[in-house]
Amino acid sequence: MKICIYGAGAIGGYMAVMLKRSGVDVSLIARGPHLEAIKQRGLKLLIDGQELHAEMPATKHAAELGPQDYVINGLKAHQAWESAEDMAPLLGDHTAVVTMQNGVPWWYFHGLEGEHADLRLQSVDPGDRQWKAIGPERVIGGTVYPATEITEPGVIKHIYGDTFGLGEPSRQKTERLTRLADAINASGLKARVYDDIRDDIWLKLWGNLCFNPISALTRATLDIVATDPGTRPLAKKMMLEAQQIGETFGATFKVDVERRINGAARVGAHRTSMLQDVEAGKAIELDALLTAVQEMGRLAKVETPFIDTVLGLTQQMGRSLGVYPTFPEAVVEAQPEPKVANG
Repeated sequence: MKICIYGAGAIGGYMAVMLKRSGVDVSLIARGPHLEAIKQRGLKLLIDGQELHAEMPATKHAAELGPQDYVINGLKAHQAWESAEDMAPLLGDHTAVVTMQNGVPWWYFHGLEGEHADLRLQSVDPGDRQWKAIGPERVIGGTVYPATEITEPGVIKHIYGDTFGLGEPSRQKTERLTRLADAINASGLKARVYDDIRDDIWLKLWGNLCFNPISALTRATLDIVATDPGTRPLAKKMMLEAQQIGETFGATFKVDVERRINGAARVGAHRTSMLQDVEAGKAIELDALLTAVQEMGRLAKVETPFIDTVLGLTQQMGRSLGVYPTFPEAVVEAQPEPKVANG
């Protein structure tokens, strides 16, 4: 089995070491000092008091690796859009592409029935770039639950978690899905296969769409956002709007909103990924986490005044700090003006 991890950052590097050590033929697409360190010394994983090491082909040029059985895309959503065509040399006739981005995926409506079947979400895939370059029929949907970080180039530190969600957009249990899940489980990681991966995408997105932007705006850690009398009700309002949208398109929410918020509070003084990116001056994943939900709300004719307000504030903050990447105007469709919450 040949697996290329496209975007071998903290999560991708963690997966790479575990898969490689279990005997999988793993290669990496990476860049910068991290890539150079991997080429010279391999990847080091710090986990459970151990130092695990693995060497594997690593490059920034996909053409050097050739067609794969699976491509696991570990880039952030806006980076995945920018690099869609660059993946072409990795794609053979039967290559599956596993999307591991946070938020609403570009392929969300592929395989669904009804008036929105195969609809393209312009907020996450303007100009249908990924739809055309990759093709939704290649996709296996994924969700990521471990927390890891790059402590220095070529070195990954595992913090917690070992589970990855997987599922076909078609809701079928295919051979390619089973083979990938078996390989992940054999590596010491855990693959949880879902009948409809969209349910798990919504469960994770449900918290990210409110906790991330609120924390980035206020610079507050997760425990504060989830308990403060000013921010907790706001998060709940956003989550209830999102739940109505998700359910309109067939998603099932198996956790109560209060329980979901309380679970976030128990994580403690965690700095959300968006807060970390703002503090580091890195581009934020706002469109996949929130703009796409707003777009889906308009399709579902669900009003989203709280989502609209927080989104507008976060967009403006991101622009002022230079951390909100904007898509080229030529491929962005005009969007209607958002409603604003009263009071």
